[in-house]
Amino acid sequence: MIDNILIVSSQERSLPSFISLLRSEGCKNIGSVKDSAEAGRVCSESDHSLVIINTPLSDEFGDRLAVDLLKNSSAFVMVIVKSELEDQMKTKLLPYGAFVIGKPLNKAVLSHTLYCILAAQNRMKCVQKENVKLHKKVEDSRIINRAKYILMEYLSMSEQQAHRYIEKQAMDLRLTRLEVAKNLLSTYDG
Repeated sequence: MIDNILIVSSQERSLPSFISLLRSEGCKNIGSVKDSAEAGRVCSESDHSLVIINTPLSDEFGDRLAVDLLKNSSAFVMVIVKSELEDQMKTKLLPYGAFVIGKPLNKAVLSHTLYCILAAQNRMKCVQKENVKLHKKVEDSRIINRAKYILMEYLSMSEQQAHRYIEKQAMDLRLTRLEVAKNLLSTYDG
């Protein structure tokens, strides 16, 4: 299920049962720290899929840590608060994307929240892959456009003629337009 979890909790006596509950849900590589400062240090040194903040912490409530992690890392953040503070924390942390759960924590709520986090992680991976593809497409287009402008400058072609030239070269040489553009850039710009 979810791998590489960090639990931030100043309440040590509940930690073993909480870790056991996470393991029963298939979670692996679970570490723990006692306060916000230590969590910040650990998170800056290694990536975590999920950071669970069991409020209140000894050096702050935990909401500032949650916001900081959500702004500066790719980790999902689950904040566990007393049930009377749940709505207030949901309102405060919703803009940042934190998952907020009220205490007392039960297995069904934890299981459902972990499922939602896993689904969100899978969706994010798809979006990240699509983002990489789009960045490559933009970069390829930039290279091809630069080659067109070189043809326009050095061979006095119009933009339409330069476009057609690159397309024809790609067909004739059985290359991609990007490969033709790179060859043109190395010839005229290199």
